[in-house]
Amino acid sequence: MSQSPASPPEPLQFDDEPVAVTRLTRPLQRFIDLEVSGGLLLALATVAALVWANSPWREAYDQVWHLTGRVSLGDGGLALSLLHWIDDGLMALFFFVVGLEIKRELLVGELATLRQAALPVAAAIGGMVVPAALYMAFNAGGAGGRGWAVPMATDIAFTLGVMVLLGRRAPRRLRVFVTALAIVDDLGAVLIIALFYAGDILPSYLLAAALILALLLLLNAAGMRHPLPYALLGLALWLAVLQSGLHATIAGVLAALAIPVRARIDGREFLRRAQASLQVFRADLRGEAGHSLPTADQRVAIAALEASCEQAESPLHRLEDALHPWVTFLVLPVFALANAGVAVGGDPGMALGEPIGRGILFGLVLGKPLGIVVACALVVRLGLAELPRGISWRHLTGAACLCGIGFTMALFIANLAYSRPEQIATAKLAILGASLMAGILGALVLAWSPPVPMEDDDAD
Repeated sequence: MSQSPASPPEPLQFDDEPVAVTRLTRPLQRFIDLEVSGGLLLALATVAALVWANSPWREAYDQVWHLTGRVSLGDGGLALSLLHWIDDGLMALFFFVVGLEIKRELLVGELATLRQAALPVAAAIGGMVVPAALYMAFNAGGAGGRGWAVPMATDIAFTLGVMVLLGRRAPRRLRVFVTALAIVDDLGAVLIIALFYAGDILPSYLLAAALILALLLLLNAAGMRHPLPYALLGLALWLAVLQSGLHATIAGVLAALAIPVRARIDGREFLRRAQASLQVFRADLRGEAGHSLPTADQRVAIAALEASCEQAESPLHRLEDALHPWVTFLVLPVFALANAGVAVGGDPGMALGEPIGRGILFGLVLGKPLGIVVACALVVRLGLAELPRGISWRHLTGAACLCGIGFTMALFIANLAYSRPEQIATAKLAILGASLMAGILGALVLAWSPPVPMEDDDAD
C-alpha cells in the first residue's frame, strides 16, 4: 500500500564504508581509465606525425611548427614559435597535472605511507639509474653524453593501455603499482629537468618566481579555494620561470604544490548535511516522481546539497578531474603531433647504430626492466616491502618491460638535451623503436603469465 502524504518521510540510510572507499579509489581508477583511452589518441597522433613527416608535404611539417605566435602585454610581449608554445606552454599544463597527481599520491594515495611507497619508489629509482648508466656506457665523453636522462622516463598512457588489453594477466594491483611507479618516475624527471637542463639562470626572474610561489602558498594557508587567484598567479609564475632560465614547465609543478588538498568538511559531516538536505527534499514531494517542478524548499535543499558536495571535495581533486581530460585528449596528442614527426629516410636501423641510438635502445629495453626488477627484489629481500597479493615475479617482470615505453617524457627531454638536429632525429627514431620493442616484449611476458583470479584481485 502506498504511503499517504501525511506520513513522515522514511529515514535515509547511508553506508560510510563504501563512500570512504569510493573517495580513495575513484581518482586512481579515473586516472587509469583516462590514460588508457588517451593512449589510443596519442598513438594516432604519433602515426599521423610520422606519416606527415615522411610524405610529400614533409617541408610543411617543419614549417608549420616554426611559425611565430606573439602575445602582446602592453608595450611588451612574448613571441615564440608554435613548437615552443606547445613545449613550453601547453606542456606546462601537463606538468601542472603531474604535480597534482604527485601531491595526491603522496598525501592520500599509494605513496602516503612508507610501507606503501617502498616498492614503487625503489622500482622507480632502479628504473632511472640503470637506464642512465647503460646510456652513458655508450656515450660517456661523447657528443651525446648530455642525453643521459632520455631513457629514464615511463609513458604511463601507453603502458597502461597495453596492460588493460591483457586483462587478468595484467591485474588491477599490477596497474596500481605501475601507476605509482610512473608518478615517482615523473617526479624524478621534473627534478632532473630543473637541475640539469636549465639555461643561463637570471637571478632577478628567479627571485620573482620565488615571490610568486610564496604568494600561492600564502593563498593556500589563508584558506583560499577559488581557482581564479591560483590561475592568475600561476600564469605569472610561468612567465617568471620562462624568463629565469629554468624550463617553463617547472612552473606547472611548483604551482601544483600550492593547490589545497584538504576538503572543508570530512566524510561524516558531508553525510550528515546530505541526509538533512535529502530529508527536506523528500518531505516536500508532490505527485508522481518526475511530473512536477521542484518547490522552493526543494530548490533550497538542492542548493545546500550542491554546496556540501563542493565542500566535501578538495580543490586539488576538482582541478585534477577538470584538467586531466584536456591534458590527455588535447595537450599530449598535440605534443606528439609536433614532436614525433621524424623523416625516416634510408635505413631506419642506422639510427640505432649511433651511440645515442644504442644508448636509448639499451636503456629503455634492457635498463628499465633490469633496474626495476633488481630494485624490487632488493627491498623485498630486505623486508621493506612485499609484492602485491596475487602478483608474481613474472607479472612484475612483464610490467617492468612495459615501463620501457618512454615516448612522451623521453621526447621532451631529448628536445632539451640535444642541440643538433641530427642528434634529435636519431634520438626520436631510437625512442620510437625502443618503445615499440619494450611494448611487444612486455606484452609477451605478461601474456605468458598466469591470469590472476578476480577474487584475488579485488580492491583492498
